[in-house]
Amino acid sequence: MTHDATAESTQESGPASHGRAGKRKAGRKAGRKRRRGLKITLIVLLVLLIAAGGTAYWLYSRLDGNITGVDINKALGEDRPEKLPTSGQNLLVLGSDSRAGSENKELGGGAGVSGARSDTALVVHIPEGRDKAVAVSIPRDTLVTRPECTKEDGSTVPTANRVMFNSVYSQVGPACVVKTVEKMSGVRIDHYLEINFAGFKGLVDAIGGVTIDVKEPIHDKKTGLDVEAGPHKFDGAESLKFVRTRYSLRDGTDLSRIGLQQQFLVALLKEVKSQDLLGSPTSAYKIANSATAALTTDDELASLTSLAKFGRSMNGVDPESMETIMLPVEYDKIDRNRVVAVESRASALWKAIREDAPIPESAKKSPALGQG
Repeated sequence: MTHDATAESTQESGPASHGRAGKRKAGRKAGRKRRRGLKITLIVLLVLLIAAGGTAYWLYSRLDGNITGVDINKALGEDRPEKLPTSGQNLLVLGSDSRAGSENKELGGGAGVSGARSDTALVVHIPEGRDKAVAVSIPRDTLVTRPECTKEDGSTVPTANRVMFNSVYSQVGPACVVKTVEKMSGVRIDHYLEINFAGFKGLVDAIGGVTIDVKEPIHDKKTGLDVEAGPHKFDGAESLKFVRTRYSLRDGTDLSRIGLQQQFLVALLKEVKSQDLLGSPTSAYKIANSATAALTTDDELASLTSLAKFGRSMNGVDPESMETIMLPVEYDKIDRNRVVAVESRASALWKAIREDAPIPESAKKSPALGQG
C-alpha cells in the first residue's frame, strides 16, 4: 500500500500529530529498506519471505534443510585470486538447467538431452559500503579456457582450451565453474548461488504466475512458446519457455536470450513485491519452500541464518542503480555459433571490478551485438 505524503503533511498539527507523523516517516523509511532488500537479489527475497513465514522451529528446519551446500573453498584450495581490501563482495549466480527425463518435455527440453548445464551466469559485484552494484552476464556460448579441476570423486580433469562455458558445469561441477570464472577474470568469488530452473518453475507457480510485457511476437518451435507482443501472465512452464527462447529472436543466439532472462528476473521480483507476503505467512512459507528447494549455495551460505546475515549486509544496495553488463564478446572466427571475449575490453571490465573502479564505456560494448 502507498500513502499520499502531501495529504498527510496538511491534515494534522500539534505535538501528537508530529509524533504520529514521525512514526509514519520512520515506518516509511523502514518500508523502503525492506523493498530495497526484496528487489536486489533472490537471496534477500528469501530472507524476507522466511522471516515472514518461519515462525515455528519446524518450519525453519524444513526450509533450512531444503538448501544444498557445496564446499567451494575446499575444492579450489589456495590457487585463487587475492582478496583485495577494496573489492567488496563478488557473487557468482548460476541458473542450472537439467532437461533430462520425460517430465521436462513440456519445458522445452529434448528427450535426448542429458545432464545439467549452467544456462545463465552472472558475476554480481557489490562494492564495499556503497549503494550501487554491477552484474556481468557471461554468455553460455562463450569459448573459454577451462583450468585443471578436481571432481567430487577426487579425479583430476586436465586444462582444456576452447571449451564452451556452460559445459564446464556438466563436465566437472560447480567448483570448476567458479575456478574458470576466477581464472578468466582475476576476480575472487566470495559466494556461489545456483538456482535450478526446474525448481524455479515451482516458485513461479507458487506466486500465481508472472506478468511479462513481451516486446515482440515469439513463435518458437524449439520451446513451444507461441505469443504475440504485449503483456502476458506466464505460469511456471511458460516462464521457463520464455527464458529459454533464443532461436526465434533476432540472430537466434544466446546473446538475445540474455535480455529475456534479465527482463524476467525483474518481472518476477516485482510480482513478489506486489503481493502482501509479510501479511500472509501461509503464502510466504509456500513461496519460500519452493525457492529454497531450488537453491544451492556455497557452504558458508547454506543455512537460513547465513542467508539472512548476507541479505542484511546488502540492504544498502539500491537495485534501481544496479548496472547490468554483458561480457564484451565477438563471434569466433572458426565457429560462428560461438563467441569469444574481446580481450582488451574484457580485461578492462574485470580490472575495474577487481579495483572497485568505474567501468570504461568501451568495456560495456560487444561487437557481437553490433556495438562499436
